Amino acid sequence: MYDKFENVGIAHFDVKSQLPRWVYESAMRAAKKGEKARSAIKNKQMLEERQREIREGLEQCIGGLASFDTPLNPQITGTVQGNGFRVEKLIFEPRPHAYATANVYIPYDTTGPRGAVLLLCGHREQAKHCDEYQTVCHYLVHAGLIVMALDPVGQGERFGYYDTETQQAPMTSVTEHENVGRQCMPLGDSLARYMLHDAVRAIDYLSTRADVDPNCIGVTGHSGGGTQTSLLMMYDKRIAAAAPGGFIMNRPYFLLTGKAQDAEQKWPGFSAYGFDHEDIVLAMAPRPVLILATTYDSVPIEGPRHTVSVNRRFWEMHDRSEDLTIFEDENVHRFTIPLAKAAAAFFSKHLLGSAVTPSEDQIELIPNEQLWCTRSGQVIGEMAQAKSVFDENVERLAYFENKRESISDAERKKRAMAWLKRTVFYNRQSCDLNPRPSGGGEVDHLWVHRQIWWSQPGLLNHALQFYDSKLHGQRLPVTIAVWDGGTSRLEEHSQWIEETCASGRIAMVLNPTGIGPLLPHLNSPTDKPFKRFGIMDRHTDEMMWLGDSMAALRTYDVLRAIQLIFVLKNVDSSDIRLYGSGRYAMYAGLAALLDSRIDSVRLENCMSSIADWIKEPFYDELDSLSFIIPGMLRHLDLPDVYKWLKDDRRLSDVELLKSHSAS
Repeated sequence: MYDKFENVGIAHFDVKSQLPRWVYESAMRAAKKGEKARSAIKNKQMLEERQREIREGLEQCIGGLASFDTPLNPQITGTVQGNGFRVEKLIFEPRPHAYATANVYIPYDTTGPRGAVLLLCGHREQAKHCDEYQTVCHYLVHAGLIVMALDPVGQGERFGYYDTETQQAPMTSVTEHENVGRQCMPLGDSLARYMLHDAVRAIDYLSTRADVDPNCIGVTGHSGGGTQTSLLMMYDKRIAAAAPGGFIMNRPYFLLTGKAQDAEQKWPGFSAYGFDHEDIVLAMAPRPVLILATTYDSVPIEGPRHTVSVNRRFWEMHDRSEDLTIFEDENVHRFTIPLAKAAAAFFSKHLLGSAVTPSEDQIELIPNEQLWCTRSGQVIGEMAQAKSVFDENVERLAYFENKRESISDAERKKRAMAWLKRTVFYNRQSCDLNPRPSGGGEVDHLWVHRQIWWSQPGLLNHALQFYDSKLHGQRLPVTIAVWDGGTSRLEEHSQWIEETCASGRIAMVLNPTGIGPLLPHLNSPTDKPFKRFGIMDRHTDEMMWLGDSMAALRTYDVLRAIQLIFVLKNVDSSDIRLYGSGRYAMYAGLAALLDSRIDSVRLENCMSSIADWIKEPFYDELDSLSFIIPGMLRHLDLPDVYKWLKDDRRLSDVELLKSHSAS
């Protein structure tokens, strides 16, 4: 019978539009905050203060940065001759045993220190030696510049999951970034932490070269490389000129596209600070900036045009309005040849003193394998003790676990509870529940009620109440159930519903935000909303930009459902229990910690710990953002939740999943 209720909608309200609308309106409030702050900048001193705030805020959002004091240990593993230049094949260590690979292009006529450009690659698996980015390097070096093309983590010669026996990598580029990037988040980090650190250390290396003028170093990149360029623009004051491509926009324009972004393009809390892409560009003022854009890009062209327009006044404060420009190519999302030529002319002008635009007949690409810095084509397995970001995450996890364990249990719980309360209640607007029935009746031996109420302004929650029809009209104790899929997965939990009702209790199956009938509208019937970059990932990503998370929001939803019990006439509020199953069981556990009115909690098939998940290189990524609260492991893990509930004698039972691995 339960399948009859699994696809029942909600009348009177367009609940499928509420989450996208709520996220968008929240993002617009954050954007207005940023606009107000930037509009208030009236002089150079205020501009410099904003730049300092951006730098410090970014570092906070991405989890801080590793030390810059460790030796780079650069190795030139070979040289390749090109048409008018040579290429040095470089391996260095941004962090101990975290090996980075790069090609350094040097014009034949180099006789003394000159301007150099760091090229940061976008999402091409071969990265520095693929045709697209190699072509850009050729245009830059033919303009007279030294060029350093760096492989990002997960690309080029830096596959983090490379199997030396099969000589294959099960995931690379975007897939690797997202897989390991999600595991960064509970640690309070972003994958951007590693990519920015790599880029800063690359600047450190260039600054040590006798043929490079350390005061004339620029940076460029497209797409994911544009992201890395943007990070460096905000953070490293040594950058003399920058040409970010295929990334600069602003959040309001990007939200209208309905698209997701890669892991290093997510900076939790950045929007909450009131920062946006305008601030990426503002951070460089009055140093020269050329925005590279294509008019048919998935990044809407309105975004970079707007950002250049509103920022021009900051260059005008320094009488350097001409040093902020935009170059547009009528093309799709890639580092096109017109963009490469524009970048070459821009950097040669500002770093060498004379603009040069090389011709296409000078470009003769080098076979990819000749540009490898390693013999095998991968640092994993060839360089001693080579680390991936996955390995660095595990080390970060151990660091935070040791830090938590260094204080007493009582103090750890006190601090963790304070953090948890701040996080779950972060920026929530209180409102009346205004509960109302939304249909129901007797089916077989059970009464079924549909109930809706306001969890917070703009977000309705929903539940189905089941109880024995023989007890209709009585006030009954209640067990609130929280499980993956909510009422869309009733049939598989039918035994629990039957047993709960047979014991004389109401089984109240909760649909927190985005679940069951509250799932947003799909673009097509074949859409998979919980897949990587699906609609739920996109909304969760944006919430993290806003300093929030889906897990924190849904924990708050459970707390509001508990509050609802005290106003429902058919429920005995003196006996409230929680039942959680699957990954979403954590919402019940966290809510129980925050609300002492819960008499008991039972958790089944729940995660053993977030730490265990971080230690799994391959895991089921489906809906995996739903259990991530950024920074949680700096304060507590799920075993702490289970222990503290047991200490309070409120955890009646807990049954853990053995693994989160992908099948």
